[in-house]
Amino acid sequence: MVRFGKKLMADQVPEWRGYYINYKLMKKRVKQYGQQLQQGEKDRRRVLKDFSKMLDDQIEKIVLFLLEQQGMLASRIEKLGKERAILAEQPDISGITGLREAYREVGLDLIKLLKFVDLNATGIRKILKKFDKRFSYRFTDYYVSSRSNHPYSQLQQVFKHVGVGAVVGALSRNLADLQERQGSYLSIYDQPSSALKDPIIDMINSSVDKLTRSTNFLRFLGQHALIAHEESPSTAGEEEIEDQKYHFVSLMLNLVNTFLYMVNTYIIVPTADDYSVSLGAASTVCGVVIGSMAVAQIFSSVYFSAWSNKSYFQPLIFSSIVLFLGNVCYAMAYDMKSLTVLIVGRLLCGLGSARAVNRRYISDCVPARIRMQASAGFVSASALGMACGPALAGLLQWRFKIYMVTFNQSTLPGWLMAVAWLLYLVWLSISFKEPNRAEVNDTPQHPPSGQRTDIDRVENGLAQPLLRDSESKQNEDDDEEEGDDSEESTKDSRTPATSIGSAYRLLTPSVKVQLLIYFMLKYAMEILLSESSVITNHYFKWNTSAVAIFLAILGLTVLPINAVVGTYISNMFEDRQLLMASQITLLVGIIFSFKVTGTYSVIQYVLSALITFVSAEVLEGVNLSLLSSVMSSRLSRGTYNGGLLSTEAGTLARVVADGTITAAGYLGIGSLLNVTLLPSLVICVASIACTFLTYNSLF
Repeated sequence: MVRFGKKLMADQVPEWRGYYINYKLMKKRVKQYGQQLQQGEKDRRRVLKDFSKMLDDQIEKIVLFLLEQQGMLASRIEKLGKERAILAEQPDISGITGLREAYREVGLDLIKLLKFVDLNATGIRKILKKFDKRFSYRFTDYYVSSRSNHPYSQLQQVFKHVGVGAVVGALSRNLADLQERQGSYLSIYDQPSSALKDPIIDMINSSVDKLTRSTNFLRFLGQHALIAHEESPSTAGEEEIEDQKYHFVSLMLNLVNTFLYMVNTYIIVPTADDYSVSLGAASTVCGVVIGSMAVAQIFSSVYFSAWSNKSYFQPLIFSSIVLFLGNVCYAMAYDMKSLTVLIVGRLLCGLGSARAVNRRYISDCVPARIRMQASAGFVSASALGMACGPALAGLLQWRFKIYMVTFNQSTLPGWLMAVAWLLYLVWLSISFKEPNRAEVNDTPQHPPSGQRTDIDRVENGLAQPLLRDSESKQNEDDDEEEGDDSEESTKDSRTPATSIGSAYRLLTPSVKVQLLIYFMLKYAMEILLSESSVITNHYFKWNTSAVAIFLAILGLTVLPINAVVGTYISNMFEDRQLLMASQITLLVGIIFSFKVTGTYSVIQYVLSALITFVSAEVLEGVNLSLLSSVMSSRLSRGTYNGGLLSTEAGTLARVVADGTITAAGYLGIGSLLNVTLLPSLVICVASIACTFLTYNSLF
């Protein structure tokens, strides 16, 4: 990942060079302001005024040029509309083809303009962050808030691309009308669900989404997986090679593995306390039983991630075998009357966690054009597994014996999952196709010459000339003078992290805060879920079926809540605003959960649990969505990737939470609720404080 100064010079359209933000000048001026403040030549107010004026001038230059280009595009579309009206009266195949190409040319120029806006918007964000960092002053908040909603604001033109939507709409409608409709009299407005199959419009929509950071449910859900995604459609040559290594059944096997593992994780939650008591332990030992799986997963995530560098099939086979054995041990512990065997079974289940392999397979072996859908499938499979686990536990209420083996509500989850993993192992052995490692690791640099598309023409039009002028060279030299906050500035900035240490050094303060938030929300959710059977039995005398229904209902809220946030709310507010709001709501849910009076009602517990769980789900979605954009590109692939780091943070939170439940059990069941909620409260307050301190860097 090159520094922004170099990227700005490399990506500029040569004939537009004078209209881009003068990033070099502004960076030097920030440095001069620092020296002047130290020497007492200027006071802080004067610096803020001068810098605001300079930034206003830069934005005005950008906006006036943007308006001029929008007007030119609108004028071209208007002229083409007149030609289209003539062709409608006197149809001509060659004329229609030429007109379509003319519209596509307008589309290519619009993409260049969108990239112009995006590059300048990035420059504005970066120079604001640089100013805040240099002077330890929250100038960004003042500048953006004072300019964004002012009636004379020009900042909206940059960040909200006012007027571009009309041009995009006109192009889409006219290109759609020129498509062959085989005698159909329907317009684009009569068939809103039919997508326009034109690569130019696809690129325009992709550029608009990137510029506005707007999202939809699928994209929002897919970002939860922290899987690398392409910013633009692949070329025809790349798609052909990617399709050769893509195998649909193998992808489905990875998603089924994800689903079964989440079912395996949560299917024991409603009955773990009863199982512990039947083996002579306290009910709160359920924390150790449930958490044992997470303890082993901390280690399995690392070796599975490393193993996936060499193979996908072998680790999935190993995972299935270990999970089969782990569930058999879990089920047999009842007749063996051994708590040790019970915990060993759960440890084996954790050692079989192949989520790192599932995530890596999607990243490496699924074509870019459907990778977002596959990522969303990964998250959906996890959410459905989380809901199905407790629901299945509620159905397994039988009790019988076959020979000397007991089948009851405690052991049936283990036997059911053992059978499921055995069937999965057979399917995996028959149907999985190991991709060619050479194909996975090779990335084509150029498609065959005969497969060049209009997309290539855009890239060629924006390419940096091989012979750079002295001004460009000077900008690069100046850019080298400044250090970055991470290892991004090194010459091997495109290579993945090779160790935990190098991965940690790539974590900027904002990324560390995001991981802390992820730890916090996973801790709060684990406390809520793992102790639910003990708490509800103690206060409300709920049976296993009631607990299972309650947990299943909570789990079923995951996808609807993410749908609402991803489709609507995330388009209305910034990610960092949602991040702060959901943390505060989670804090409210935790506070409301405390038992502060002599009685503890079902209504209080259910409402507080719902607030806590739903706000944690919203927070997780926004947190991972934001983390995917602020995390270093070097952490998108390799063994020590962002997905592994987030998994480790979440798994560690579950381990600590389950350990807290067992430790708090020594103080008595009556104190369990408040004692376990107290750490959640402290960590939540700490994460809110850290978010506030790094708020300016979270965009």
